Amino acid sequence: MAGESSGKIDPMHQFQIESFFDLFSIGGQQIAFTNSALWMILTVVALWVFMQGGMKRELVPGRWQVMVEGFTGFIDNMMLANIGEEGKKYTPYVFSLFMFILFANILGLMPIGLVGGHPFTVTSHLTVTGILAIVSFSIVLIVGFWRHGFHFFSLFVPHGTPLPMIPFIFLVELLSFLVRPFSLGLRLFVAMTAGHILLKVLAGFVINSTKAGVGYGLMVGIPSLTLMVGISALEILVAVVQAYVFALLTSLYINDAVNLH
Repeated sequence: MAGESSGKIDPMHQFQIESFFDLFSIGGQQIAFTNSALWMILTVVALWVFMQGGMKRELVPGRWQVMVEGFTGFIDNMMLANIGEEGKKYTPYVFSLFMFILFANILGLMPIGLVGGHPFTVTSHLTVTGILAIVSFSIVLIVGFWRHGFHFFSLFVPHGTPLPMIPFIFLVELLSFLVRPFSLGLRLFVAMTAGHILLKVLAGFVINSTKAGVGYGLMVGIPSLTLMVGISALEILVAVVQAYVFALLTSLYINDAVNLH
């Protein structure tokens, strides 16, 4: 593969956007169907299959239905705890956000390299995580101004702030609020990218030490492989936690817009 020729393992090659075929042109710029688009489609298809398989509404639910109901109940309870009864309006969006990120993270960890494939983690690209963050932030702004009008700006002046401190506190709170979409998208992007780079580096140690001989394989390859197994398990946990954190922060930001906390 490109990026792994001459015995060298390029840990950044796994994040490269590759074009499969051109779709159309806008303003002289060619729009192509890429590996990122493919894996986003695969994520949506896998999520659709998962949801369809668990929505049979049987009187005695099977394991699949229990899993789906467990996820929906989990997000519903989170929205209720963070926003209140009005949070139910936003449950479908936060649930979709959580499940898409979770499935995208998990699919990017699938060992399809064993059969010659190459997994691609769409959440390891700031463009994708940034768009998700911007959509969430836009919903917060729309809800805030729609419900409260210009009174929404009172969010940036905590109750009881001394009059002389209001301009300074307002500026600090406003800047903190505007940073939210950047931190939201950056957190997920960094977490997924760092873990995949580390796994790729360890894979390089295993492959190159094995090629170098039995001695290097025993001293370097086996410890690296053992560490890979542990980090792979940790990455699965990170994939779940990052999806939860993204959904949790989104619900908290919506709560600010709804209740002006």
